[in-house]
Amino acid sequence: MRAAHLMDIAVLDCLVTGFETLEAGLTSLPDPDDRHVLAAAIHSGAQEIVTFNLRDFPDAVLHRYGIRAIHLDSFVEHLLHLNFEAVCEAIRRIRRRLANPPRTAEEMIENYESRVLR
Repeated sequence: MRAAHLMDIAVLDCLVTGFETLEAGLTSLPDPDDRHVLAAAIHSGAQEIVTFNLRDFPDAVLHRYGIRAIHLDSFVEHLLHLNFEAVCEAIRRIRRRLANPPRTAEEMIENYESRVLR
């Protein structure tokens, strides 16, 4: 809950509302608990859904809405190609805010790798 709140206040206009009426009609997803994600993407005119869980957002379903699912790693790689220094600076700011416990850059990388590569 805290992370969601911090994201909401950090990125202007990131919170999508008004999509709820679309959910009931989205019955083609493998996991019905993901309908709100697709409904929000459709409602906001998103082109991509960034997720670790690609299999729950199949191209055959998303294609009809002009949306594709991409893995978080691909998204970050794309951002690095667009503006490497800006991404690195954002990561540096995140690391500087880690106070409990504080982490070195190496520790932060190891932490992310251990969570992603499980």
